[in-house]
Amino acid sequence: MSTLIPDETLDAILVIQLTIAWAGEGRCSPRRLGWWDTDLIDDAGGGDFFARLLPQTHAWASLEAVREVARRTDAKARGKMADADRMRSLYFLGFEVDEQLGERLASHKRSGKKPAEALALPLPLTADFSKEKLVATLQGDVPFTTVPNGRQLKGQRPEAPDVLVKRIAAALVPLAEQYPLPFFKVEG
Repeated sequence: MSTLIPDETLDAILVIQLTIAWAGEGRCSPRRLGWWDTDLIDDAGGGDFFARLLPQTHAWASLEAVREVARRTDAKARGKMADADRMRSLYFLGFEVDEQLGERLASHKRSGKKPAEALALPLPLTADFSKEKLVATLQGDVPFTTVPNGRQLKGQRPEAPDVLVKRIAAALVPLAEQYPLPFFKVEG
């Protein structure tokens, strides 16, 4: 039986995922975190391509594309770990949650609203990037253990998916040169 997650919860998760996906880009100028070699959002890069290709939904398409790159990076990092399916990471929350997130993103795309109107993004997704503002937004200081290829969070895994994602995102601090794969192990 599937549990329907409220739209507000899905939006809270998407805000974090999209913000980190944007911040992780490295081909843009100025360079952000460089966790993935993309420039899919900025007007001078891939954002221009999407604007010409998809005039009505280009902002959502850019965000969806960079989120997919982040998801694939996350999956590749998880693939290097034992029991990758028994982990919960920023872009892998289990089939049911991930499926609902995809549907919610598609719903936003069809709504006709711009991302900034539909979602309460904590940072403007523009060329003005500040690592300090990102760190402050993530509200770090979540205990974790550094393991080969990732950061395993300590303590009880939150049941609420938005709380889970917030804790996982906070474990991105301190920022690293490569995507640090913060995760919780699924017990049982």
